[in-house]
Amino acid sequence: MTRNNIFAVDLGNSWYKVMASDDGELVEYQLPNALALFDEEFYEKPYDEEDVNFEENLIVEIKSHAITDRREIYYIGKSAMKQRNVSLTSFNNQKIDEDRTYILLHSIAAYHALISHPSNGEINYHIDQLAVSLPTTQYKEKKDVFKERLKGVHTVIFHKVPGMLEPKEVAVKVHIEDVIVGAEGALAYLSLTRDPSSLKVKNDSLAKDSQKGIIIGDLGGDSVDFVGIKNGKPVASVEGEQFGINQFLDNIIQKVSKNELYKFNSRSELEEKLAAGQSEWYVEPFAGVKKDISKYIMPQLKSMAIKYLEHFDRVRSSSNEIKGAVRYIAVGGAADIAQRQIKEAAVKWSERGRPIDLLFPEDMVKLNVQGLMILAKMSLLSKEKEYATAKK
Repeated sequence: MTRNNIFAVDLGNSWYKVMASDDGELVEYQLPNALALFDEEFYEKPYDEEDVNFEENLIVEIKSHAITDRREIYYIGKSAMKQRNVSLTSFNNQKIDEDRTYILLHSIAAYHALISHPSNGEINYHIDQLAVSLPTTQYKEKKDVFKERLKGVHTVIFHKVPGMLEPKEVAVKVHIEDVIVGAEGALAYLSLTRDPSSLKVKNDSLAKDSQKGIIIGDLGGDSVDFVGIKNGKPVASVEGEQFGINQFLDNIIQKVSKNELYKFNSRSELEEKLAAGQSEWYVEPFAGVKKDISKYIMPQLKSMAIKYLEHFDRVRSSSNEIKGAVRYIAVGGAADIAQRQIKEAAVKWSERGRPIDLLFPEDMVKLNVQGLMILAKMSLLSKEKEYATAKK
């Protein structure tokens, strides 16, 4: 029993973060959570095809039992962000019920297969263990349905592939053998405490703290996923909230559009700018004209930081299982972006007599996808042991 291909995907509302391991060779990807219908009539061929980046021009058609409409063709990721009809995630989106989840997930797997195993004919790519994430608000009730929809064979057809001879179509069949689903936040704890190679506990201090209690607040696009950890395991009484950075990004986009005559293509474009730091907080509505947009950004990040701490305070007070927690950990891309504002808000929280001393780990944006890779490896190891025992 040899299982070598692992594909881990953090299904973020702004970005899909991917770690793929084929026979131990690890690669990472990022795909903006953006989708747009392809219209042949309005499609313009790149002016110099050899200079066109395939990743920025992904046009796909999906044949899958998980997709409701199998006749449409889509721009995805960076190519979708360039389109006027770009579709972004809606508030409180239910990931397992939406076609976009499967379109993006299968496409990024097929993209990996195509660039890592190039071929002139049809490509068959087998994923022995797919690991995906869900918000804690959706994890309990929907993980089993999600698994069944993801298993099986899904065909992705890439259209208008740059650099290829006509007819420029490449078909990739993605075979998903098994699926494991992890809860956002709990995955971060796994990443913080386990070595990705040996899978053994690497952070004894954090593991010991879990005996008394740890609360992790994973701040994302549309949800903040709180996880209480007691004795190394998530507790049942801590729930996530429908609150995230997207509403604040939308406010910034609206204000910049109205006052500076610049329209962001997507939240992902703005989020990239925020993550790059304040030196990049400007736009160019016209060639050679730079406009500082920090005055629109700062109030939104401050407001988000205050709300984030309010949710943290509510969670630590509402669960008997996690009362007396000795460690609070902030994770997620949104928490990373607003780290300074969250720390400033925490000072005021301490002055009010309710201190929330937050730990901001390194690489906090990648913790969930790293946790997924560890979870997948642990699952495969367990199956290998079961198989070896059954053969005896």
